[in-house]
Amino acid sequence: MGKSDQAPALHLDRLERAYAQGSRVIEVLKGATASLYPGEAVALLGPSGAGKSTLLHIAGLLERPDGGAVVIDGVDCVKLGDAERTRMRRSEIGFVYQFHHLLPEFSALENVVLPQLILGLTRREAEERARQLLQALGLGERAEHRPAQLSGGEQQRVAIARGVANGPRLLLADEPTGNLDPHTAERVFDQLLSLVRQSGVAALVATHNLDLAARMDRVLRLMDGALAEEQVTVVKVSQA
Repeated sequence: MGKSDQAPALHLDRLERAYAQGSRVIEVLKGATASLYPGEAVALLGPSGAGKSTLLHIAGLLERPDGGAVVIDGVDCVKLGDAERTRMRRSEIGFVYQFHHLLPEFSALENVVLPQLILGLTRREAEERARQLLQALGLGERAEHRPAQLSGGEQQRVAIARGVANGPRLLLADEPTGNLDPHTAERVFDQLLSLVRQSGVAALVATHNLDLAARMDRVLRLMDGALAEEQVTVVKVSQA
C-alpha cells in the first residue's frame, strides 16, 4: 500500500509558534506543514535554534501552537483538553531523547514495564512485552541490570524500548544518538530503524548527523519557520 492510500499517523498543518523575548517577538514556526506515515522514519534537520525541539514538543502534545493543527489518528489534538491530550500522549506517542532519562533505581526491564502499567496493562503483560523489546534490541541478558551497570549505547536502547513499549503510532526522537560515539551511534540507530520497520510506527527523528539522515526514508529541513523536503546524499571518502 502506497503512502497515498494510507492515512498519515501524524499531520502537522500550518503550525505557528512565537515567543516574546523582552520587547521582541521571535517567530519560530511560520506555517510548518508535514505528514508522517506508518512505518517510515523521517529525519528532521535544521541549524541549532531553528525550532526543531519546539516542533517535536508541539507534535508530542507537550506544548500548544499559537495556530495550526496537530492531527494524530485523524484527531486534531490542538482542540483537545489537557486530560485528553495526556491520554493521547500516553497511548499514541513515544519519546526518545538525547539523554536517556532512565530511572536509576529500577532495572532495564522495570523502566520498560512502568509506562505500560500507567497505561493499564497487567504486570504480566507488561513484563512479557518489555522482555520481547529488550531481546529485539540485543539486551535480553541485561534486562535485570540497572542503568548505571549499562553502557551508554545499552542505556539508549533501553530508552528506545521504553519509547515504543505502549505500541505508539508515533515515535518522536530528539538527537537519540547525539550523546554516543560514532560506532555506537550507528548500531543504536540501526536497531531503532529496524524497530520502526517491524512495528509500523511513524518516526520523526531530529538529528545533526547527515549520515544517519541519509538512511531514513525522507528528510525534512526546518528553515525560517517552515518545513521543506530535501535529498541528502553522503559522499564516502575512500581511504587510500
